[in-house]
Formats: sequence, structure tokens, C-alpha cells
Amino acid sequence: MDKRELVIKNCFNSWIIKDVSAFRDSFDDNAVYIESWGPAYRNKDHIITWFIDWNKENRVLEWNIKEFFHAKNICICEWYFNCECDGVIDGFNGVSVITFNEENKIVLLKEFQSKSPNNYPYE
Repeated sequence: MDKRELVIKNCFNSWIIKDVSAFRDSFDDNAVYIESWGPAYRNKDHIITWFIDWNKENRVLEWNIKEFFHAKNICICEWYFNCECDGVIDGFNGVSVITFNEENKIVLLKEFQSKSPNNYPYE
């Protein structure tokens, strides 16, 4: 398995098991994480603070990776995410565009989401 894929799998799984150490190990000190709906975190300390704060009241139920694509130091992965947030269970499909440094640490992670299930307005 590609080292970058393993980093991503560990990072996503750390949300499910609420393991801040596995999450922390995935990121470069100067990493940037941009959530699919807008919030951005500008360094590892802020990323970790967000992880801890979010996991106090919420939980990730599943974060299943469907496929990986690689281009130089960038890895793109398609996934399905399901969580309970503020007492509401919701899921969506998504894509992350993840840039790595030479030590296989994440330096930039950008998420994009697509509501699930899709609707087909012309059917």
C-alpha cells in the first residue's frame, strides 16, 4: 500500500475512534485543512484543537474511502462520510485533494462534498 494512502486511512479512521494521536501524526506543523463547507484551519495546533472540540459533542459513524488517485505529491481520494452532529445523523459523498511533503505528512487538505443521495430532476 502506498504510504500516503496509509496516512489518509489512519487520518480518517482517527475520527471514527476519536484518536487524536493518530490524527496529529498525519500533519505537518504548517498544514492547512479546509473543510468542505468553508472553515479553514491554518496550522497543526489549530487543526488539532478543532479535532478535539468537534469530537466532544459529535461522532463520525463512517468514513469509507472509495478510490485513490495520485499525481506527484498530491493524492485525491473519493469517499463517503456519515456522522452524528448536534443529534442529527447525516452523510454525504466527498473528495479530498491532499498535498504531502517529502516526509509523507499532510501539508494541505481540501475537502469537497456532494449531497447524498443524489436527486434526478429530469426523471
